[in-house]
Amino acid sequence: MNKYVLLNMLLSLLVWSSCTTPTVLQNSENTTSTESINESIPIGVISSHNDTIVYPYRATKKRINDILHTELAVQFDWDKTSVIGQATLQVKPYYYPTSSLSLDAKGFDIYKVALIQGTQKKPLAFEYDSLQLHIQLPRTYTKDETYTVFIDYEAFPDRLIEQNNYITYDNKGLYFINADGSHPSKPKQIWTQGETEANSCWFPTIDSPNEEFTQELYITVQPHYITLSNGKLIRSQSNSDGTRTDYWKQTLNHAPYLVALVVGEFAVVKDKWRDIEVNYYVEKEYAPYAKNIYGNTIEMMDFFSELLQYDYPWEQYAQIPVRDYVAGAMENTGAVIYYEGVQRTDRELIDANNEDIVAHELVHHWFGDLVTAESWSNLPLNEAFATYGEYLWFEHKYGRAEADYHLMQDLNAYLSEAEIKKVPIFRFHYEDREDMFDRHSYQKGGRVMHILRKYVGDGAFFEAVGKYVNRHAFESVEVHNLRLVFEEVTGEDLNWFFNQWFLTEGHPVLEIKQTYNQEEKQQEITVLQKQKENIFRLPMVIDIYHADGKVERKNIEVTEASHTFSFAVDEAPKLVNVDAEKFLLADKTEDKSLEMFAYQLDNAPLFLDKYEAILKMARYQRDNPVVHSAMFNALDADFWAIRKLALERIEANFEDSNEMVLEKIRMMATQDDKSLVRAAALEKLGELQDTVYVPIFQKAVNDSSYLVMATALRYLNDLAPEKALDFAIQLESDTNPKIVNIVSKIYAEKGEIDKQTYFEERLVSSTGNNRYTLVEFYGDFLSRMGDKALDKGLPTLEQIAIGDKNWWIRLNATQSITSILEVYLEKRKLLTSLSGKESEVINKQVHRLDERIEQLSSKIADIKAKETHEKLQYYYQNM
Repeated sequence: MNKYVLLNMLLSLLVWSSCTTPTVLQNSENTTSTESINESIPIGVISSHNDTIVYPYRATKKRINDILHTELAVQFDWDKTSVIGQATLQVKPYYYPTSSLSLDAKGFDIYKVALIQGTQKKPLAFEYDSLQLHIQLPRTYTKDETYTVFIDYEAFPDRLIEQNNYITYDNKGLYFINADGSHPSKPKQIWTQGETEANSCWFPTIDSPNEEFTQELYITVQPHYITLSNGKLIRSQSNSDGTRTDYWKQTLNHAPYLVALVVGEFAVVKDKWRDIEVNYYVEKEYAPYAKNIYGNTIEMMDFFSELLQYDYPWEQYAQIPVRDYVAGAMENTGAVIYYEGVQRTDRELIDANNEDIVAHELVHHWFGDLVTAESWSNLPLNEAFATYGEYLWFEHKYGRAEADYHLMQDLNAYLSEAEIKKVPIFRFHYEDREDMFDRHSYQKGGRVMHILRKYVGDGAFFEAVGKYVNRHAFESVEVHNLRLVFEEVTGEDLNWFFNQWFLTEGHPVLEIKQTYNQEEKQQEITVLQKQKENIFRLPMVIDIYHADGKVERKNIEVTEASHTFSFAVDEAPKLVNVDAEKFLLADKTEDKSLEMFAYQLDNAPLFLDKYEAILKMARYQRDNPVVHSAMFNALDADFWAIRKLALERIEANFEDSNEMVLEKIRMMATQDDKSLVRAAALEKLGELQDTVYVPIFQKAVNDSSYLVMATALRYLNDLAPEKALDFAIQLESDTNPKIVNIVSKIYAEKGEIDKQTYFEERLVSSTGNNRYTLVEFYGDFLSRMGDKALDKGLPTLEQIAIGDKNWWIRLNATQSITSILEVYLEKRKLLTSLSGKESEVINKQVHRLDERIEQLSSKIADIKAKETHEKLQYYYQNM
């Protein structure tokens, strides 16, 4: 079976099981929690893909004590991968008097717990169960009294993984990268990832999003390392033992999961927003590109400060990429951490920049850091706003078409997930808090913010958002806080909107029909709601394009399963554009003539109008010259995504307009100003598999865009493999992932044994998707090369299959070894089918094959036996 098919099957299995299995399963960034074991909480139900699953009600954590200030002094043992820490916590009872303090502290050795009184540290009695530290105070304290607790400890995040089944690589809080220095192409680093509740794996705290405190961090490191944390770097002090201690201080409250530190060797490119330091951290070779990597940060800070009516509130803004990060990015207050893939040269930034993720993390500094969701059930208050912030930035900077393109991608992402997972955006019954980090909280949440904006209008929307931020700054909130502010501004009870969109699962599935009654001069539009869930209330607008060119807008509200609207129209309209503002979150089909769609493509103003029209018309080009003409005209559209879609969907190989279309595509392949469009044009030409286009592909290999280069080389490999191999050899030293990918493919198919070194070297430095494809192609290469190459390469694949931190890369390495086994089995089958005078020779060959088959089979069995990922184990058992 094809490995990609196997992977897709496994992905479906993993998503399905996480949606439907009521047992505790491991997802990314989990930490130990009573959520999975508390049976005394009231039980609720949640629907998922026609099944009803019982999950507990997830209450906001009860406040017993309140940490006012956290002071940490930390240093690191690289050999033991441990944090040697001293924590000083200033605490008060939240409301009721208390004589005890419970702190989350996962996987620590506790050396001392004391109460600080003046200059003295008086020992306190405590109990520790490896997850929580329970401290007995010397007396009962009231809410008007504060007390200070000192804890001397050592944290072992890696040991914690071995001792607790709920903690995995993805949620151990603090990470030593290349701690022993054995990886020559990887820098030594330390970094943290606190969300959801993982920071308590390296310092003691009340690890809940409704806790907030100020902080000081004293970070002691070797002098060649740079550190980063929240707040300001107050001073750096050299120590007598040759180390250096950096003192970071944040005077503003934030939640425990936002505490962060990074240690490593970086270049720091400095900038400024008003009087606030803005620093761009990168690995040293990327220093010339740092400001472009974090493009438009300063302008974004201006834009969002003005739009949200609250100036960026924190003491610094720093952005830093780290190796082997467990997420895409994290909005640690004033110290955003990114995955290493954001580091790109100016040439790499041609194809894709980082503005969406940069905007997302910056917006979190209002939604999430300043105004914080009080529980993980309320996470969309953070993530929906941050996701919609991407739209707002694109709309401001690049116009509505670019923003709507982004919004369409969000809709498609959500609809894809909704096929197998149907839950409310805000959900108070879930299996694990990590389940909240999905396309419902992010993409659907952002889309619903857009619907809310369209419903109440821009003025009311941004006034309400500004009031929400100002009113709840440095507070934790729930979804109803947002609703109440919107009701205050608009004067309207919005429970219906919040209940329908935020607190109920599903989305409308619409079938739209329209007819013109010539006798009665009436245009009728019928909207059918086909979803099995509740009937939605759907305000929307309809644009009627009259025969005389006039456009008339009608406001309607769909409230029934089948709702028909009639409008007086003297002549049959050229177009009836339902949902003319294209803000509905729905899966919809529309019964409209092809001529109307062609008219919509040419005349309706929005990107989504045109995109929708092309998708509908594409399949009818051969039968309708009007449609094909409209598609051809779309190749000249102003907006690049329309040109790209038209390229992808236009028929380029039938008689009537063949040469005209092909000439246009050839021109776009070399002259379009957008690299994604040039690459799409090359794809279209490549699909024709005609050697006449080889010169175009050869020229494109020298394009400024890596995407265009890689696309050209892929089709050159099909049409002129020797030329492709020559280009691959010339590009061996290029480390761009797209180039590495296509060079690996060419070598897998046509390279000689001397190219094995290329695979081995690239696998050392590769990560993520690039590593996945490298493993795939290396397996193909080894299948072709024979025993000598396999003796060298098999240990590499085996090491990846057992030791890679990503389960999906481990799986691919296992599948690559399995594919090699299948090749040897086929060779054996072929040999044993032969007979004759060479039988003795054949028998010797079969014997050697049997030895190799036994070796490969044994390694695959050993890999499966050593796998610890629960769902991957299940897959291996049933593979």
